[in-house]
Amino acid sequence: MVSFIVNVQICQKLDALTESKCHLRRNVITTFFMIILALSFVFMPFLPLAKAANVEITYISLPTGHGKVGQQVSILGTVNASGNSYKIWFGTNATGFVALVNGTTTAGNEVNATFLVPRTPGGNYTLKLQDTMTNVNYTAWLYVDTTYLIEARTVAGNPIEAPAQLQEGSSVSVWVNVTGAEASKAYAANITVRVPSPANTTYWVTKPFTTTGTGDFSGLMTDYPDVAFHGTPPPHTNFTGAYTFAFNRTSSTTLATGTFFVGLTNATEYHRKQYVDIKAVGYKPDEIVHVKISLGTTEMQKENVTAKADGVVSANWTIPSNASIDVYTLNLTSTRSGSDATVKSPVDVQTFTVPGFRINLTARNLAGESVSNVIVKVFENETATANANSSSTGLAVVNLEIGNFFVNATFKDKKVGERTLNITGAASFNVTCNLTNLKILVINSDAVRIPEVEIYLTPENQTLTTDVNGTVTAHSLLPVNTQQYVLNVSRYGMSFNVTRIPELLISGIPVAWFNLTVFCPTLSLQVTALNLDGQPITNTTVKVQELIGGLYNEVKTDSAGKAVFNFIFGRYIIGVYDADGIKLNETTVDLFQNQNVSITCALYGLTLSVKVVDFLAQPISNVNVVLQREGMATRSALTQSDGSVTFSGVTGGEFHVTIYLSDQSQPSAEGGFVVERSQTLEIKIDKYLLLAGMLVETSLFAITLVIVVTLLLVLVAELYRRRRVKSRKPSS
Repeated sequence: MVSFIVNVQICQKLDALTESKCHLRRNVITTFFMIILALSFVFMPFLPLAKAANVEITYISLPTGHGKVGQQVSILGTVNASGNSYKIWFGTNATGFVALVNGTTTAGNEVNATFLVPRTPGGNYTLKLQDTMTNVNYTAWLYVDTTYLIEARTVAGNPIEAPAQLQEGSSVSVWVNVTGAEASKAYAANITVRVPSPANTTYWVTKPFTTTGTGDFSGLMTDYPDVAFHGTPPPHTNFTGAYTFAFNRTSSTTLATGTFFVGLTNATEYHRKQYVDIKAVGYKPDEIVHVKISLGTTEMQKENVTAKADGVVSANWTIPSNASIDVYTLNLTSTRSGSDATVKSPVDVQTFTVPGFRINLTARNLAGESVSNVIVKVFENETATANANSSSTGLAVVNLEIGNFFVNATFKDKKVGERTLNITGAASFNVTCNLTNLKILVINSDAVRIPEVEIYLTPENQTLTTDVNGTVTAHSLLPVNTQQYVLNVSRYGMSFNVTRIPELLISGIPVAWFNLTVFCPTLSLQVTALNLDGQPITNTTVKVQELIGGLYNEVKTDSAGKAVFNFIFGRYIIGVYDADGIKLNETTVDLFQNQNVSITCALYGLTLSVKVVDFLAQPISNVNVVLQREGMATRSALTQSDGSVTFSGVTGGEFHVTIYLSDQSQPSAEGGFVVERSQTLEIKIDKYLLLAGMLVETSLFAITLVIVVTLLLVLVAELYRRRRVKSRKPSS
């Protein structure tokens, strides 16, 4: 196409040349373009192909593009080809920091990776996905933000872990942690501490710190209270309550906050017999302070304690061995009146808890299986302490304190078990219940196990079904019930057995397993196979299969056409088959009692005649007729003088009939037929015509007939002409 356009343009511009010269130039230019095109096809396979740059980061789990040191980042993306290896780089040489944060081989060409933001100074960093097979890169940006953390610890530097707590007059260490800041830079931290409401006094101190080369700092900043803190009155921990402390850049910008709690006791939780240490500060020397511990409106402990010269009040109390699981209130007040009394705001009031231990009680039947819906009641000195219902896993959870307890288990308003507990800490126990498993086995008289038997159990109102082994279990039954147990046993919705069980005891003793055997009756099934005329079919196969599978048998019919079976109560499929295994008929029978069943096989023992005729419906003898049916042996015979052949004892169905003439190996006619009764099939061979006992092709006969008729007509015409000629001669 290109050469043609160029040729036209050249010819138009060179119109001064002769036609022969223009034609020569066209040939030269065309040849040139053809050579270029040929060289392109030759060398193109050897030219390097440009690879599509499919390396891309499609998703980063940081919507704003900002992250923190140690934060997990998820990345989705693609590389050029399936199975390519890749690397994920964080940082650039310009920032002085480069880290390989992930790298592996893809299963397809998709990248799904995670990494943790490295410890690095804050700022903007390059995030690069590199296809290491093609060295193609894709870059994105990730900004590392500065993070601040402030934490209160004990003076020894240990975390304050509940239930332990600080007491009035204690000191606390303030620790800070900074990441993602500028590298190797000196900072000033403004630390503030505010005492509990309603006092709300705020104390502050400025402390310097310098970050490392990776822009982080972690360590002790200061202790509180400390003389370095500013504020009036001097810093203290004289009040009970939550102290708020903060890490501030300026007086108006808070970077991180935290709280620590100061109480009157050294812990917030205690167990029986544990020692409660009580300490309060801020009282006047020798001031008598009333210490009271109460549970609701009940006073558990009260005493007067004299403050020491430094104003510290110290007392103690041992949790009683019968203390209830509850919340207790501790209150300290001065016994003085007027201006001599110390009145603290906030007041010295605090609560603490006797929580008890988590006790797991698992209700189990005599077979060791867990039981649900068991009510577990726990008593201490005949006083109800706790109760719970067992879950689907048999677990009932209660909280109990140190001591000895009695457990009572009830099921369906019947006491089924009891036990004692000695509690010293969190623990797990089993509570054995007098509950029995009823195992039911269903068999026939030959000890064959029967599956899919339905058993309706009352008064439990449970429907049970036997498994492939003929067994089923009703779990955790009361050995002695108000009503006796009744089992209604059925198959296919029809009951065949009702069994009553007064109690599930052996020699009057509850047992883990109570075994019961139920017999399924065996019934007689007599099958009679008949043909369409009502005559018995002998020596044919009768197959009986249970509807749900499993039970099966087959028997040959006797001289009376009968086959006898013995099967258990149920529903069965009966099939009758001929000698070739072809199904003659099928039916379903409910064997809920002895049954006599007659099956009429309308397709059995049919007589099939095939008559072969020519174009004019004349019978053709000595023709081979082949009869075929799926699942049946092929049968063949030659037609008689009347053109027919008869096949007896035929099983009906779909047949294929093929006709072979005596002197031919290829079929002359064939077709499919459905035979449902004794009958005669007429097959017409239009290709042939029977003449004088000889088969002649119909087309040849027709041509011959046309020729003969034509000759006769010509002969008649000629005779007619000659006769007219003779009749005219005398007159002339």
